[in-house]
Amino acid sequence: MSESRASFPLRPPPTKTSLKPSLAVTILSVLAPVPVITILYQLEPFDPAPLPNSRMLRGAEMVGAGLVVGPEDVVYDPESGVIYVGCADGWVKRIKVNIGGRPLGLALGRDGKLIVCDSYKGLLKVSKRDGTVELLTDEAEGLKFNLTDGADVARDGTIYFTDASYKYTLKEAIWDVLEGQPHGRFLSYDPTTKETRVLARDLYFPNGVALSPDQSFVIFCETVMRRCKRYYINGERKGHIDTFIDRLPGYPDNIRYDGKGHYWIALYSGSSMSNKLLLKYPIIRKGAAILERIDRRPGKPVAHYYDPQLSSISSGSKIGDYLYCGSLYYPYILRLKLD
Repeated sequence: MSESRASFPLRPPPTKTSLKPSLAVTILSVLAPVPVITILYQLEPFDPAPLPNSRMLRGAEMVGAGLVVGPEDVVYDPESGVIYVGCADGWVKRIKVNIGGRPLGLALGRDGKLIVCDSYKGLLKVSKRDGTVELLTDEAEGLKFNLTDGADVARDGTIYFTDASYKYTLKEAIWDVLEGQPHGRFLSYDPTTKETRVLARDLYFPNGVALSPDQSFVIFCETVMRRCKRYYINGERKGHIDTFIDRLPGYPDNIRYDGKGHYWIALYSGSSMSNKLLLKYPIIRKGAAILERIDRRPGKPVAHYYDPQLSSISSGSKIGDYLYCGSLYYPYILRLKLD
């Protein structure tokens, strides 16, 4: 297939897949893939309660099957009715432009252009009209970004984004986890002054970003710590950081506000005892690092979407009556009909 035909319409002919519930219990080894969860959370902060009964998905559509490779993040443009995704092969689709690198987080700018977090290149702006790519920033305080990850755009045009690790690249991300040191930063970029500011440092793999509806704070996921933090951008607490939610049942990747009082958080993988031991004890991390070097193996819950046949779901965006899920690896977007 030629590159000029690589983009896809919003609703291609769907392909059905059977997602059957499983009651099997599996003991997971260190670094083994685990089932993925996408959870809907209330807007207010809270101590998470046990997960409610899961809504097992009996069927789903594979949107753009074979036309997208690892659509890590999904963003919707309501004006054009188009979904944009950043893919593993360097393409941002539906835009017919290959930006190279590896686009991860996406957001719509105030000027209608697409903001792209490219894990290798930095923070980019892409024209939806002609595909022109502009580098906005790739460093802060003299330190280059190594894993630009998630972003959201405020009404005043300020871009809030994360650099998951200034030490390791996306391909080396497992080493960031195994080292157990905070190499991540939460930043802002002012398009008027072109200034890049570090708002928080010493973070454990900061990831997805979402502004509050009243623009008083912005939430960012801290993947390794299984929590989301809140940075206040207005009001009496401006500049302060607190925990929005912690002790999540998995590792948060991207986060989206749906405009109706809820945040959608995609958990890249569930939390297992082996993962907890891995993070708690340095000696186990060192052992896992040796194995990795040898083997190189690749508010309150109100709804719970889970299936043991899925893993590595990285984003979830509610569009109409559907939930669109992106992934680092699957060659399609998963579209789920919500109740």
